Amino acid sequence: MHRIAVVAVPPVTTFDLSIPEVVFPATVIDGAPGYEVTLCTPDPGIVPGYNGTPVVIERGLDAAATADTLIVTGTGARAEGDPRVLDVLRTAAAQGKRIASICTGAFVLAQAGLLDGRPATTYWLFSDEMRERFPAVDLQPDVLFVDDGRILTSAGLAAGIDLCLHMIRADYGAVAANAVARLAVMAPFRPGGQAQFIETPLPPETGASLAATREWALARLEQRLALRDLAAHANVSTRTLTRRFREETGASPLQWLLHQRVDRARELLEATGLSIEEVARRSGLGTAESLRQHLLRRNGLTPSGYRVAFSRRR
Repeated sequence: MHRIAVVAVPPVTTFDLSIPEVVFPATVIDGAPGYEVTLCTPDPGIVPGYNGTPVVIERGLDAAATADTLIVTGTGARAEGDPRVLDVLRTAAAQGKRIASICTGAFVLAQAGLLDGRPATTYWLFSDEMRERFPAVDLQPDVLFVDDGRILTSAGLAAGIDLCLHMIRADYGAVAANAVARLAVMAPFRPGGQAQFIETPLPPETGASLAATREWALARLEQRLALRDLAAHANVSTRTLTRRFREETGASPLQWLLHQRVDRARELLEATGLSIEEVARRSGLGTAESLRQHLLRRNGLTPSGYRVAFSRRR
């Protein structure tokens, strides 16, 4: 079982704090829990909340010593973090443990010096503050999350869920991550490079959502789908389709299609014994070589290597 210590730095953002505690325990691998999640804080007991709502956390920072992954959630302590927390994070980094942050937790990682020279992100509202206070950080303010090997950072609120699903996918594969996403009633895959916010969160009253067109495309991933096909289904021009697709998803139609196809290929590699060529065909990636290139670029593994690493078939 993978052990996760969620480090709460007061005053805590209670929504961010709840994300790992809800998402990771929903992961079930071969009938057993995939994660053990422990909340910890420098001074156990009643911990003040950033929004005025306190929480009770019973474990101290000793929980971090036995954890495989440390996650620092959103906090109002952007100016100066607790030295005890910074020491724990530096020690964990030196030991090669995976360290992640959600929202303004990135400020704590930056205070510990863990983001110097690294690409990272945080909640866009505090991007200017991050850039001014920590110029050594390669800040990427417009993305949902950044995976830089052993250090991961996410934007605010819901982007923390995307980061957690990304970590589950890295640990246990797409089948496990998508199962958790379904339980959470959210999209199974939003790429980290997707924009933090979209210009039009809801379609205009005079128009309609493209959700039906996306569902239509998902049912036909193995087919050759061009922009004109999607536009024809939505009964709009290709230009309107592209604009509205980006407004609703933060990605272009073809970018979205590619991400869905790679994710479908992952599921097929994990859960079936289909040949590599058949997986490529059914996912819409065309050829085994195309599948190999996209999977290498996305996961650093060949299709056969991915199957060995993540297959849950007995």
